Amino acid sequence: MMPVVMQSDCPELKLVNQGKVRDLYDVGEYLLIVTSDRISAFDVIMKEGIPQKGYVLTEISKYWFEQMKDIIPNHIISTNVDDYPEITHQYRDQIEGRSMLVKKAKPLPVECIVRGYISGSGWKEYQEKGSLCGIQLPKGLKQSEQLPEVIFTPSTKAELGEHDENISFDVVEELCGAELAAQVRDVTIAIYERARKIAATKGIIIADTKFEFGIFEGKLIWIDEALTPDSSRFWPKDEYQPGGAQPSFDKQFLRDYLETLDWDKTAPAPELPKDIVEKTGHKYMEAVVVVITNNCLPVMRAYLC
Repeated sequence: MMPVVMQSDCPELKLVNQGKVRDLYDVGEYLLIVTSDRISAFDVIMKEGIPQKGYVLTEISKYWFEQMKDIIPNHIISTNVDDYPEITHQYRDQIEGRSMLVKKAKPLPVECIVRGYISGSGWKEYQEKGSLCGIQLPKGLKQSEQLPEVIFTPSTKAELGEHDENISFDVVEELCGAELAAQVRDVTIAIYERARKIAATKGIIIADTKFEFGIFEGKLIWIDEALTPDSSRFWPKDEYQPGGAQPSFDKQFLRDYLETLDWDKTAPAPELPKDIVEKTGHKYMEAVVVVITNNCLPVMRAYLC
């Protein structure tokens, strides 16, 4: 088992940002993204890391970026350390397998969320108001039920420690301009529609996911991560049963555990028991095997059990 990396330590590189999971370095013409094993829930970073999580997120993102490159270009230059600037090579033991050399894009000020099923915070809102992110839905939907149509539900990009807030499409237009807002909405839905068709062949339902986009050389590109267990809800298709919460290959398992605690969902995070950390790690490993290979779900379940 590889050691848990809570944060990278590359003192000769210029650290420009440290997010919930990723450390971002300026390496001249490009940026270097190093994906740690940190995990957050309810926008709070946990004290414990999840073994090999950074590798999982990187591998899954690489896979999906490649699958969608004809829909929209992405920010990846290389994921091979040999291709990185020489100054980074001294940190190979920290960055190999969990990093990307990427283009310097200007991020858009919104997170682009797309939902195909009603779950999580969306289900709570529907129970209270009959809506999802302010969009009225038909009466009588069950928890985890497929929505009549895919819904684009953007949000703000909160600072570290703050909570994202849902925003209307009108606000996206105000922030980005009408033409660009329409483009990111349409691209978000197009990526999701293709991804869920691909995932279905591997025994996975993608209930929802979120994307980030940026502008590079005047054009829209896809940045950050791509359809990972951090940014998506993955459900096993063979166990899907609307009317309740679903088993998952993502960090919903951790969220469900935290919901049982007397915790107000603000920092500091509670300490996680060893078995919760291990089981969360299994969820991530299961995700990378099932997503990147053809449907090997029964084999993976046997291995994990």
